[in-house]
Amino acid sequence: MIARFYVLDVPENEGVVDVVSRTDGVEVVKVGPYCRITGDDEVEVDRRATGARHAVWYSSVAGLEGSRIVQHDKDALRVVSR
Repeated sequence: MIARFYVLDVPENEGVVDVVSRTDGVEVVKVGPYCRITGDDEVEVDRRATGARHAVWYSSVAGLEGSRIVQHDKDALRVVSR
């Protein structure tokens, strides 16, 4: 099973995309105006590593596909497969 979510491809989300693109087992593909982020079973993103301010962080997820968010707080975002 895979974990998959989307973020809007805008400068504010570059930190998120950069961090996940350097994560083993995670693939980032541009799909229209979005970046589709896919990983095996779970994708975890450390907020501090992204450099995102809280307002940007909490609005970064644009959609989910066959997945659910199990953590989205000031520390991390964790998306897991259903």
